[in-house]
Amino acid sequence: AGGMSWALMRHPEGLKCDLFITHAWQEGIFEFIDKVLASWPRGLKHAWCCMLGLPQNLDISELIATPSSSPFAHALAFAPCMLVVPNHTGSIYTRLWCVYEAFLAYQWDKVVI
Repeated sequence: AGGMSWALMRHPEGLKCDLFITHAWQEGIFEFIDKVLASWPRGLKHAWCCMLGLPQNLDISELIATPSSSPFAHALAFAPCMLVVPNHTGSIYTRLWCVYEAFLAYQWDKVVI
């Protein structure tokens, strides 16, 4: 559908990222939504999450070839907060991307929820 993410189809000009959401792809959508809504920080409006911010049906290998200039790093750089979404299956820190995002959040002094 247009060769772009759902987020860009909805807002082609983009939105200010208040909250970066990290997750492990091990949870179902209902578990993910329940945990995000229960933990959403008061006063924040817009979130970036890879499942909505990246085109899931395209090859994104070029976008993530250099982690420090990936869409993940750019979104996290602008967001003042990072929300870690756990799941019932296992630790999200078994995924290297989640570990890298946690490293960047710590390095950039982000609020981690």
